[in-house]
Amino acid sequence: MKKILPLALASTLVALSISSALAEAPDRTECIAPAKPGGGFDLTCKLIQVSMQETGEISKPMRVTYMPGGVGAVAYNAIIAQRPAEAGTLVAFSGGSLLNLSQGKFGRYSESDVKWLAAVGTDYGIVAVRNDAPWKTLGELMEAMKSDPTKVVVGAGASIGSQDWMKTALLAREAGIDPRKMRYVAFEGGGEPVTALLGNHIQVVSGDMSEMVPHLQAGKLRVLAVMSDKRLPGELANVPTAKEQGYNVEWPIIRGYYLGPKVTDAEYQWWEDAFKKLVTTKEFQQQRDMRGLFEFNMFGNELDAYVKKQVADYREKAKSFGLAK
Repeated sequence: MKKILPLALASTLVALSISSALAEAPDRTECIAPAKPGGGFDLTCKLIQVSMQETGEISKPMRVTYMPGGVGAVAYNAIIAQRPAEAGTLVAFSGGSLLNLSQGKFGRYSESDVKWLAAVGTDYGIVAVRNDAPWKTLGELMEAMKSDPTKVVVGAGASIGSQDWMKTALLAREAGIDPRKMRYVAFEGGGEPVTALLGNHIQVVSGDMSEMVPHLQAGKLRVLAVMSDKRLPGELANVPTAKEQGYNVEWPIIRGYYLGPKVTDAEYQWWEDAFKKLVTTKEFQQQRDMRGLFEFNMFGNELDAYVKKQVADYREKAKSFGLAK
């Protein structure tokens, strides 16, 4: 046994060194944000675009492109069917992508048809109103909706059954409101409903905290509740959770990236190693914090297992609203 152990160790080191030698940085890199500019997918791509350049992980600037449609469905189908082997192309995903996958909204493809690569932060669902809105608490808003659901228009970045709809539907159900009676307007991406809210075309936005931070800092919005297990740190510490206001709803939203299904193991490994190194750098951490994201690092096989569990959990939630089989 003593003779075999060094030999086995040597073989492992040789295999690792071969894998490392085969894994080279892609010549050109691109991050696809599967929505219009200005929302969470855009934020996710810009995060990696800037921090990879700042840390020298890539030598040429990463391109960010936009492929809106179905909260990721169009991009998911495109990368699998048309661009499955592009080693330099990352696609941003979020918990909303996984929720739509759970309901079969990505067509014939499932959560097993891409290579889940890295999660680099988490966000949380929020409910926000204009700063001059009459509701100061989540309870006041829910009472107004309960009194007359037709007078409060909720806007969000995706259709009925999406995570933004699901967040408000869960709150409504907690408050004794029939979610089917909510007035809900669907937009494409997280930027448009905020614009509509500021223009007074809708009264409430169901969105993500990271998308609201700039508007909060400008004093234009009031976040009535964050759907985290406890209050968030720093300047967001004065925003109450839904739970502490009596509504047992949490909605964390991981943000990350996947690769096409035919990217080689060596190419995948290069990205995984690069991400593991990147998240430890102060440059990346500053960029993440600046975008209102919170630490959540997961890679490779661990992320793959997490994604598949989340999809299964979301499927059960969707079933409870009659949105999945």
